[in-house]
Amino acid sequence: MTYQEFKNILYNGVWKQNTGVVQLLGMCPILAVSSSVVNGVSLGLATSVVMALSGAAIAPIRTVVPNEARIPVFILIIAVLVTVIQYLMNAYMYSLYVVLGIFIPLIVTNCIVLARIEAFAAKNPPLQSAVDGLAMGLGLTAVLAVLGAIREIIGHGTLLSGIDMALGESAKSLVITVVPNYHGFLLAILPPGAFIALGMLIATKNWLNLRAERKLKGINATAAQVDGGCSPASHA
Repeated sequence: MTYQEFKNILYNGVWKQNTGVVQLLGMCPILAVSSSVVNGVSLGLATSVVMALSGAAIAPIRTVVPNEARIPVFILIIAVLVTVIQYLMNAYMYSLYVVLGIFIPLIVTNCIVLARIEAFAAKNPPLQSAVDGLAMGLGLTAVLAVLGAIREIIGHGTLLSGIDMALGESAKSLVITVVPNYHGFLLAILPPGAFIALGMLIATKNWLNLRAERKLKGINATAAQVDGGCSPASHA
């Protein structure tokens, strides 16, 4: 895999085809666990690991698995990886494991994972498939992190609350109080707040894409005028 291929796959997963704000897949976990940065990033990273490993595991066998059995085989591999992640979190991050609850085993049925396996890993070599799965997972993690930050700040006035569940008691000092003596805003941490915040993220991304497109058109138009000798004449 060349550097340009790696760059294109990463850009595609994190930005161009972001699963959260472009493809709009996995809405249930995105809206449910994004009440804080820690919850969102934790589930996003777990999903990223599963996607990367499942892509790397499925790509080598894509030519030997019968077409009729590919979905059960793919789900079985994903389920094994999710079970390993679940047991590791249960053993080393029990408090976080309890908070995320059912959404960890539900990674098996997450349409983000299976859809990307079908669309990419089943048609490409292992290394590219692993990088694609990781990029898609990191794109989801970024959305969960931003969404969690917005909701946590508006809802609680803090940032990184609960980080001790992932990194231990010593990490409590990393919690940032953004708004002191804040009484909270309940709407932000409820499902309607998640929908509103996600809508804002989608609108922001669309605006950035439109702005970049207009800027590119302006550059191309200027270059065409210069190359064609059609630049405006100056008057004394």
